[in-house]
Amino acid sequence: MHNRVSATMDGMDSSQLEKVRSARGFFAALDQSGGSTPKALAEYGIAEDRYSSDAQMFDLVHAMRTRVITSPAFDGTRVLAAILFEQTMDRDIDGLPTSQYLWERRGVVPFLKVDKGLADEADGVQLMKPIDTLGELLERANEHHIFGTKMRSVIKDADPAGVEAIADQQFAVAAQISAAGLVPILEPEVSITSPHKADAEALLEAALRSRLDGLPADATIMLKLTIPTEAGRYAELAADPRVLRVLALSGGYSRDEACERLARDPNLIASFSRALLEGLSDQQSDEEFNATLEVSIAQIYAASSHTVR
Repeated sequence: MHNRVSATMDGMDSSQLEKVRSARGFFAALDQSGGSTPKALAEYGIAEDRYSSDAQMFDLVHAMRTRVITSPAFDGTRVLAAILFEQTMDRDIDGLPTSQYLWERRGVVPFLKVDKGLADEADGVQLMKPIDTLGELLERANEHHIFGTKMRSVIKDADPAGVEAIADQQFAVAAQISAAGLVPILEPEVSITSPHKADAEALLEAALRSRLDGLPADATIMLKLTIPTEAGRYAELAADPRVLRVLALSGGYSRDEACERLARDPNLIASFSRALLEGLSDQQSDEEFNATLEVSIAQIYAASSHTVR
């Protein structure tokens, strides 16, 4: 099934395409969803006693994301794209749909998280749960002029059967996304706590390579991967013309450590979530908030700025 991934760039915004393909900068992952939102809010200084329903929780996290996106520090000169949660796509910022605001006001290309979380661990991995509403979600993404999508699964150990299952599922779902005219970001994360992280990355690289080799020449995908133990591990994947960009997730590393590791690998640019928001607080004044975000964006941009193609 994986050989049916064949999204071309017909009808896509050429300026967005060129920005994603070759501009200097990084991706902001603003896609915490239901299960991870309480933790994201807690790290932002909003305890669970501040809300008593999911609706209130999502109102608070949208306010946090709005504060980030509207900050003077957050614009398309350094932030190439932002990955949104489904509810964020459906909401407005300053009277505009979030995706429209991102591109028209900030110069930031909008992406959408489409997975529904992780299944229970088997064979050393966690596959994605079934995405039963994917077709309808992709239709809405197109209505919102979303450029591409992201979906995450997790590799806990170097189990060949598990890694093969991860790659099969990622490419199968990517085929459906590509058929809808969007660019899929495949995110088979290798846990930074894996007891055999480098071995798992070698298995993953081989699995991705074999499936990528089966795609047509005009296919277009992206990859979001854990910063590898061995710098340059994914160089061959990054050089493939069918791979628009290879992104790096922070994976639980502090921002300092993630940026230090990223700066050693010229094949990757950042797509950070928690590391991007590190140090931000609901209690900060706008001046303090913007200054903190400026430091974060400048550091991540610098670590990502060696990879212009």
